[in-house]
Amino acid sequence: MAERPEDLNLPNAVITRIIKEALPDGVNISKEARSAISRAASVFVLYATSCANNFAMKGKRKTLNASDVLSAMEEMEFQRFITPLKEALEAYRREQKGKKEASEQKKKDKDRKTDSEEQDKSRDEDNDEDEERLEDEEQNEEEEVDN
Repeated sequence: MAERPEDLNLPNAVITRIIKEALPDGVNISKEARSAISRAASVFVLYATSCANNFAMKGKRKTLNASDVLSAMEEMEFQRFITPLKEALEAYRREQKGKKEASEQKKKDKDRKTDSEEQDKSRDEDNDEDEERLEDEEQNEEEEVDN
């Protein structure tokens, strides 16, 4: 747990970016208002976390999951957030699945390339051995002709 209440505040840069994205161009916000929004956002996050934790504890789990957060939103009477949260969660899962598949494909491609390089190397070694054998045979034939 945090030692000081300020440790629980969200980063000012993040809050400022969110505020700027939410307001129309040309609208300014005072430092005091930005601080108030930051504190309110921090309180909201802590309250939502606490409610979600209660659902996890009821399920005898120590890890909060998405369904705990969605249930907390409903309990906090923020039903209008549930649909956008579900959509964002689904988009996040699709993105993670795409990243995982891309990573697996990259690993497969790398393995194929390594296998191909090993086959090429083996072929080159075989060719070198064949060339040496042919040279030896030619040299032996020349020696036999000379004798």
